[in-house]
Amino acid sequence: MDGLDRKILTELQLDGRLTITELASRVQLSVSPCHRRLRDLESSGAIRRYRAVVNAAAVGLNFEAIVFATLRWEHRDTVATFETAVEAIPQVVQAQRLFGEPDYLLRVVAQDLAAYQRLYDEQLAKLPGVQRISSTLVMKHLIEDRPLPH
Repeated sequence: MDGLDRKILTELQLDGRLTITELASRVQLSVSPCHRRLRDLESSGAIRRYRAVVNAAAVGLNFEAIVFATLRWEHRDTVATFETAVEAIPQVVQAQRLFGEPDYLLRVVAQDLAAYQRLYDEQLAKLPGVQRISSTLVMKHLIEDRPLPH
């Protein structure tokens, strides 16, 4: 990956709807070489997919919590069972396994506090293998969906 590939990635992270002509112009390449590089970035896995970034509040998801989960290590299937259960909860929009404690960090969205409380009581607190779960409420977003540095 060279500097031109990094420029292409930067531009697409800022606006994934650029036409190939607009992209080529922004990175100062002609259309054919730009298109070839774009295809190579896609096939190499550097570009995983394209998607719209939706404003959660605009679609009624005005509440966000960061949930920390620590697991009981009963047997080796604990992690897989927990992760499968987390993946099945649509309100969990991001999940990361961590080194140390806690074991997981989950980003959870809901309509409001009451909806989050129901989700917590009915699903999050009942996740398999959980020893302890705690959450903190998001007050404000400072940085969201920032492009990766190049």
